[in-house]
Amino acid sequence: MLQNTTLKQIIGIDISKDTIDVRFGSIDTTQEKTISKSASFKNTLSGFNKLIEWKNKKILSENIPLFFVMETTGVYYENLAYFLYQNKYNVSVVLANKIFNYAKSLETKSKTDPIDAASVTSFGLERKLKLWNPPSITMKSIKSLCREYHSTKDNITEIKNQLHALKTSYKADKQSITRKTKLIKLLEKQVNEIINQLKTIVEKDEKLSAKIENIITAKGLGFITVVSVIAETNGFELVNNRKQLTSYAGFDVVLNNSGKRIGKTSISKKGNKYLRKAVFMPALSAVQHNQKFKELYKRLVSKGKNKKLALIAVARKLLLLIYTLWKNDSVYIPNYKSH
Repeated sequence: MLQNTTLKQIIGIDISKDTIDVRFGSIDTTQEKTISKSASFKNTLSGFNKLIEWKNKKILSENIPLFFVMETTGVYYENLAYFLYQNKYNVSVVLANKIFNYAKSLETKSKTDPIDAASVTSFGLERKLKLWNPPSITMKSIKSLCREYHSTKDNITEIKNQLHALKTSYKADKQSITRKTKLIKLLEKQVNEIINQLKTIVEKDEKLSAKIENIITAKGLGFITVVSVIAETNGFELVNNRKQLTSYAGFDVVLNNSGKRIGKTSISKKGNKYLRKAVFMPALSAVQHNQKFKELYKRLVSKGKNKKLALIAVARKLLLLIYTLWKNDSVYIPNYKSH
């Protein structure tokens, strides 16, 4: 009787660098949910094998659909996701902001790893799940290289600031100046090497290369910006609409009001920081060279928005533009509405 009434089995997983917290849940035809106590395993191969042993003791039947559900938490989820996928299990990787928004609807106000695992389990039981497929070797490579690129650029900026401070200090050490100057040149050389490697990888994929060429027809969008966004979203694999993308990047607007106090409007920043970073600096270029974004920026500033918030609005528009051109497989048309 149990096998006929149980619709789905879920193992909800909350992952950190060192541990994975899990819960087992099931739901029946009356929408009655059952969620087990939490268990914890190491985020290692031996921990994954122990998770499977735990799973074997918990499942109600091999004939009832079973899904392992987890969030896109940095890179920490990847090893487990690949392990489960390679062992022929149903894996669903969900954008973190989806789980976050779902958890807000639950009555639980505390936040711990076991509680988060319960939220993921409950989400998996209630929602239709999309099976996860690993990113292609190309996508995995460009994601790693794009992050290396941005990290190296950050290092260059930091060392340049140190060099500036050193040069303006009293009796600056000349050898220190020489070393920092050499280090900057080395890092800049590495940046060029990364760019060339990225271009070589992209050129080998004709479809990807053509899509990127379409998108960079928009002034303000360069190769690195576009390829970084595509890499971070795996070609927008998990993104179904513009609102979802905005939330995933942490560009969704939140109000900070409490009682009689009216706070400032800001963006949530509860999303992928690499996406925000990829489009923020290009927004500076867009407001100078792209008439459409220049007008948007000026209009927002004239309405009282401070310049940083106006720039963030442009960055959000750039992200959505990349998404739209990617999905439509089209070039940028400045006066789209008139067309």
